[in-house]
Amino acid sequence: MNITVAYALPTEQTLEEMEVPEGTTAEEAIAMSHLLEKYPEIDLAVNKVGVLGKLVALNNPLRDGDRVEIYRPLPRKPRDAHAVDDKKDRIRARKEQRAEQADAEG
Repeated sequence: MNITVAYALPTEQTLEEMEVPEGTTAEEAIAMSHLLEKYPEIDLAVNKVGVLGKLVALNNPLRDGDRVEIYRPLPRKPRDAHAVDDKKDRIRARKEQRAEQADAEG
């Protein structure tokens, strides 16, 4: 069966298309792709793995046409990033409001 193993960095994307036997797992396909040697920063104990955009276990058997994706850890979750930005906006708004009140009183 034909599958693809994908790994993307901010500036490059690597796609390894290959033929694998029926019953090959995601972990076995990654090992066969040699991406672990090419990118030593990949740690399958840390990096999550998906097939066609859905997270899967490493022992997940693949089907013909599957694309195994190795995900890089995000520096922070997008939801957390938005929460931090929202908190900064609230703090900034309070400071501006206090400054306006001080000007009105002064």
